[in-house]
Amino acid sequence: MQNSKELSTWLDDLKLEHPLVIAGPCSAETEEQVLKIAHELKDSDVSYFRAGIWKPRTRPGNFEGVGALGLKWLQKVKAETGLKTATEVANRAHVELALEHDIDLLWIGARSTVSPFIVQEIADALEGTDKIVLIKNPVNPDLALWLGAVERLSSANIKNLGVIHRGFSTYEKSKYRNNPEWQLAIELQTRFPDLPLINDPSHITGRRDMVFDVCQTALDLNFDGLMIETHYDPDNAWSDAAQQITPKTLIQYTKDLKIRKESTTEADYTSELQNLRAQIDVADNQLLDTLGKRMKVAEAIGALKKEKNVAVLQSKRWNEILGKMVLEGEQHNLSEEFILKLFKAIHQESINHQKQILKS
Repeated sequence: MQNSKELSTWLDDLKLEHPLVIAGPCSAETEEQVLKIAHELKDSDVSYFRAGIWKPRTRPGNFEGVGALGLKWLQKVKAETGLKTATEVANRAHVELALEHDIDLLWIGARSTVSPFIVQEIADALEGTDKIVLIKNPVNPDLALWLGAVERLSSANIKNLGVIHRGFSTYEKSKYRNNPEWQLAIELQTRFPDLPLINDPSHITGRRDMVFDVCQTALDLNFDGLMIETHYDPDNAWSDAAQQITPKTLIQYTKDLKIRKESTTEADYTSELQNLRAQIDVADNQLLDTLGKRMKVAEAIGALKKEKNVAVLQSKRWNEILGKMVLEGEQHNLSEEFILKLFKAIHQESINHQKQILKS
């Protein structure tokens, strides 16, 4: 994979010829498991070997990690393979133990990012460190909260910062485990272009068969790297089995993923154009998702009208919607002609859905 843009200092210092790749199991399970996966990854594009040592679980009783013992396994990984090491920290004690065992990269998880108190505790424990510290987005889609965590760490004189986009929780059913909400990552990237942005397709998808496509979208949007959960026997992993891929699959992905090259003015133009087109693709998918939700509401209205024996077309309501949308469209620099065509098409599709309900 080829590097896609000028990176910040700590990524530049790595002198990589490809986007950063952080990979390894969701959880360190045994010393044998950790070392086997690391050795399978040592001659690949992977720069950091990740493994969860402490695992925050939604409900008690699930596997919560092997604890500090796993840090010794990560030390063996570095000694035997040369891979740098990474793990999640959630409090001061975790930080102190990770630093004691010379872990190279620490990340703050989504559940921790939501709490300014936890983030501040970690920032105080890491003050002045030269370790790389990455902050996952909070569970909820709150850009200010995400950036607030970055600011707390930056204020603690931690220079080597970055962020991880792992998607956001939602009550609505989705094909994703955590909705990517790409527009939030795009806005963060626009406002802070020098802040390294890593994508976590494993937690976004929750399914290994979707990991590649999310990786490609992230690289098309000019992300700086990927964090991918990797296990030699994913189906029998002790945590998040469904979203982990094998080292062999990961290595193939790094060969198949398409990365924009930069060398000439024409290449720069192509790179920027592809990035903007990727943003269009994200917006289009959001439009389709929104229209799908709208049609479900229309079907519910159709069912109610059938029950009450009410006509499908309600002209007064329709004219009110059109007038309102024309005014709203002006605020978004959209012409009246476009708004009328768009909402007439949407209205007709809604009527079709309601008619199907009435006929059923």
